[in-house]
Amino acid sequence: QVQLVESGGGLVQPGGSLRLSCAASIRILFNIYAMGWYRQAPGKQRELVAVIKSDGRTNYADSVKGRFTISRDNAKKTVSLQMNNLKSEDTAVYYCNAEVGGVASWGQGTQVTVSS
Repeated sequence: QVQLVESGGGLVQPGGSLRLSCAASIRILFNIYAMGWYRQAPGKQRELVAVIKSDGRTNYADSVKGRFTISRDNAKKTVSLQMNNLKSEDTAVYYCNAEVGGVASWGQGTQVTVSS
């Protein structure tokens, strides 16, 4: 069973930065998993923010390209999301996701609020 624990959320002013981290408890090879960040704003569906595949390839939602960067540390079994130039529309609960073989696991989520 995969356990994911997010950290790093909080309140930040528009234009500010936050770094989210996700620690994975994965018994088999962490590096075979695709790791991603999703978010869900009030009244909206959960959406993909960024994903990093096992080979290091990344994909981003158009709304965060150029502002967010996803990275992974296979030795530490962590995935991070550096968020810069945050906007009010980035306010949401952010969830860490791990997927392999079509099976996905989710963290409990961390709140990010962008407000002045």
